[in-house]
Amino acid sequence: MNDAHAQLCTSPEWAAYLSDEVLPPFSWLVSLGADMLEIGPGAGAATDWLRSQVTTLTAVELDPAACERLHARFEGTNVRIVPADAAELPFPNESFDSVGCFTMLHHVPTHQLQHRILAEAHRVLRPGGVLVGSDSLASVDLHHFHAGDTYNPVEPANLLACLPTFGFDRVNVDVGDILRFIAYKPTREGGLP
Repeated sequence: MNDAHAQLCTSPEWAAYLSDEVLPPFSWLVSLGADMLEIGPGAGAATDWLRSQVTTLTAVELDPAACERLHARFEGTNVRIVPADAAELPFPNESFDSVGCFTMLHHVPTHQLQHRILAEAHRVLRPGGVLVGSDSLASVDLHHFHAGDTYNPVEPANLLACLPTFGFDRVNVDVGDILRFIAYKPTREGGLP
């Protein structure tokens, strides 16, 4: 991650942007349940807000240094930090009521790996569980901001097409200033959650 990017992601302004603008609509639209999995928390900007919405929050982070910082920051709270690859989650099927990934998918180097992460999210969701997420929309400015970083923006149309192939239904992809998405794992009976 380049210096400008690292400074932004660890800033109080970024955390405030997520907790004030990006995340609240999800709490108005869906129930996150008791047990949530956050994929790719990075510096934990979304983690603080998410942990107040659920009983238990498990955060999976690939970067060992980020895991250490997150563990120190959230020790003694309802957050459990797990060092792992989100493309191969170390949890049994149907472990969580909700899964979230916020402004991290564009850091995944290939569309194939992005798809594996989304498929894994489906696998670990309980029937009736919900996937919620957001990401930045592709732009020339964002491309330049990520100079020296992995930058693989998510195409909204691709997301809308691929989520049902992984087994999700009631897929909603909203494109505004940012990309937001919500998708459900069907209940065993095929009814609504």
